[in-house]
Amino acid sequence: MAIRDKCLRRRSACLFLLLFLVCPSLRSQVLGTKTAPVEAPSEAPKDALGRTTPRGAVMGFLNAARHGNAEIAALYLNTSLRGEDAQALARQLAVVLDRRLPPRLNTLSDEPEGSLRDPLRPDEDVIGTIETDKGPLDVVLERVDRGKLGRVWLFSRKTLQSIPDAYDELSTPAIQRFLPNFLVEKRLGGIQLFEWLAVLVGLPFLYFMTGLLNRVISGSIGAALRRLRRAPDLNNPQILPPPLRLLLLAWIIRWLLSRVGLPLLARQFWSTATVLIATAGCVWLIIVLNGWGERYLVRRRPSLTGSSSVIRLFRRVLDGVALFAGLLFTLYHFGVNPTAALAGLGVGGIAIALAAQKTLENVIAGVSLIADQAVRVGDFLKAGDIQGTVEEIGLRSTRIRTLDRTIVSLPNGQIANMSLETFSARDKFWFHPVIGLRYETTAAQLRLVRDGIRDLLNQHSRADSASVRVRFLRFGPSSLDLEIVAYISASDWSEFLAIQEELLLGVMDIVERTGTEIAFPSQTMYLAADSTQSIASLVGGNGGKSGRLPVKHEQELHH
Repeated sequence: MAIRDKCLRRRSACLFLLLFLVCPSLRSQVLGTKTAPVEAPSEAPKDALGRTTPRGAVMGFLNAARHGNAEIAALYLNTSLRGEDAQALARQLAVVLDRRLPPRLNTLSDEPEGSLRDPLRPDEDVIGTIETDKGPLDVVLERVDRGKLGRVWLFSRKTLQSIPDAYDELSTPAIQRFLPNFLVEKRLGGIQLFEWLAVLVGLPFLYFMTGLLNRVISGSIGAALRRLRRAPDLNNPQILPPPLRLLLLAWIIRWLLSRVGLPLLARQFWSTATVLIATAGCVWLIIVLNGWGERYLVRRRPSLTGSSSVIRLFRRVLDGVALFAGLLFTLYHFGVNPTAALAGLGVGGIAIALAAQKTLENVIAGVSLIADQAVRVGDFLKAGDIQGTVEEIGLRSTRIRTLDRTIVSLPNGQIANMSLETFSARDKFWFHPVIGLRYETTAAQLRLVRDGIRDLLNQHSRADSASVRVRFLRFGPSSLDLEIVAYISASDWSEFLAIQEELLLGVMDIVERTGTEIAFPSQTMYLAADSTQSIASLVGGNGGKSGRLPVKHEQELHH
């Protein structure tokens, strides 16, 4: 019995294991319910005709119409017409767009959602407005769901309803009525031959005519100025420099586009060329004006070479800003968003600034030195342990000619942190000698010397009388010291040395006239013996004279 129960339990276990492996519902009850992974949404199908964006739809339609493939062009229309009727409508639409649509293809949206100009109609996008006899006609694209093809952009039904009437209003373009048939019908690379001639011949010819106009106007104004000023050597002024000639050329092309009927792609090309020419002319004109302004400012202050360096730096910065602005405008015109480029430029600028930290420090310090005029060319100064004359102030370093006639180049960042002593900037020189008179000089003689020197300074034309001071200063170790103070007006150090020499010679004459002499350092020593009799030996002298002087220091030597 026990053996039988044991066999039944084994059979039940095997049956349960078999059901667990075969039945998924049982596994889910035992192991618990698991959440099924969420499948990633499938990408929207891409249309083979490029109709997923407004730009792709318009360019695809124009390309099919230009190649004469009306059957493909009809697929870009949201119309109920089929077959030959749809193809005829596509041809009419192509002709209307080719003659009347404004050349703004570069502004079409390249996003699947469109430009979203009207938030209330997110599935519509206006690509341009055409003038008709019945008023302006908006050319609208609408986003239509095509099932498996996804949502595509097609020319709207409302626009297509007005196309036949707009087509009936068209006539042969004026330019095709005057040109030979082979220039209109002959194509090279899909472009009409007269368009090639306009680019390769007409554009240079128009620029040459602007140069000829400049010569005529400049010659007429130059002749009038020579006659009025009576200066036969006066040159003709430049009335139309090359940048203004480019702007004039752009204006002529724009005027011709409004008068001559051209196909849409040709008008788009010439419109883009006009924008590029005008942008180049504006940037070039700004650069020319910056150069003229730099030359004008340098002529006004020719002695400040450091200022010319700063002005040249600012001119180059402005030139770079003008070029960069022109590049950004060109990218924006072609529909390129420059935000990412500007962000990358900012990160790159930070990296460059960190790498060129010392160079930027010297440049900024140089600009500060020149702007504050702390250092000028020709100044004799002392910068740290260096004395010399400043010969050149650059944006990175300053060159100093030392007293040994060598050149020392100091970085501007280092000079900005130094204590500068500019000797050339002083308006007066300090005359401050201290003379010592012999101790035999009497008080009366000392007063005569003092008053005589004071009168000498007060009567001198270069001495500032308000600063003159002559005083008996102290009893020196070997002389009676007299201090002389005065400020001397002189243009440079050499002139001051000549005036100082003259004054010192005058002081010597006053000392000699009073009967005293100028002392020099001396010392008297006394020698004492063991006996009561002492011997005094005078060692040295005063001014080469023998005799006993008042003793300031005594030293006894015991034998």
